[in-house]
Amino acid sequence: MATLVGGFLMPHDPYMSAAPHLAPKEKLDNTLASFQRVENRLHELAADTIIIIGDDHYCIFGPNCIPRCLIAIGDVEGPVEGWLNIPRGPIANHRELARHILERGYDDGIDWSFAKAITVDHAIAVPHHLAVRSNPALRTIPIYLNAAVLPVIRSQRAYAIGQSIRRAIDAWPGDERVVVFGTGGISHWVGTAEMGRVNEEFDHRVLRLIEQGNVDALIALTDDEILEQGGNGAFELKNWICAMGVMGKLKAETIGYEAVPEWICGCGFAELKAA
Repeated sequence: MATLVGGFLMPHDPYMSAAPHLAPKEKLDNTLASFQRVENRLHELAADTIIIIGDDHYCIFGPNCIPRCLIAIGDVEGPVEGWLNIPRGPIANHRELARHILERGYDDGIDWSFAKAITVDHAIAVPHHLAVRSNPALRTIPIYLNAAVLPVIRSQRAYAIGQSIRRAIDAWPGDERVVVFGTGGISHWVGTAEMGRVNEEFDHRVLRLIEQGNVDALIALTDDEILEQGGNGAFELKNWICAMGVMGKLKAETIGYEAVPEWICGCGFAELKAA
């Protein structure tokens, strides 16, 4: 069967590729070093398939249709944004495993939407560019949760989706070595009067809970608490919670953290390991 060999949590801030020069050099260097650490670990883990969990930012979907959870099972390319300083091109998908995750999810009561062709936004494209793209043998399965536009997905549901993904991986008859990325966050306020604010206290609290493997405490954070303490961008913690659901019982190590108001974001990284 396929094997889940690891997991990582990381930001997908578009300014990391679009305007890296805005950040102080030390913070930029530390952030890029964290991505390099993830990339190196993918080699050490001999990973061949990466599941990247992100959320759309009104780049792909819009008021006419906002899926709660979507998986790409066909052609993938990106990024859709031309200003990211990332060359637009195809992203190799693992279509068969993606379809299996979809079908298993239906059996588990997960009402997946799916895309047979999709052009991804920065939630998928930035982590892929900074940690995956250098190894063309890696295949990527993009997953989108609505962790951006109110009403957002419930945290408990995000975790349940992660659990379903894990069951699908464990039931897959191939010998793939799978890694999951939960992307986004941590604290940031997007398009509000507080844009540019970073709540380091909240961010470090989140990272401590992750180090403890205390997903219950993360799920217990209400949307109002997240919005007040971490901003509307911190709803992306639900992507992280989903990745933790894929991992199951876990321990974690913080790879790095930088508060970067110039990128309007608190940028946290962690590695998830089976406990």
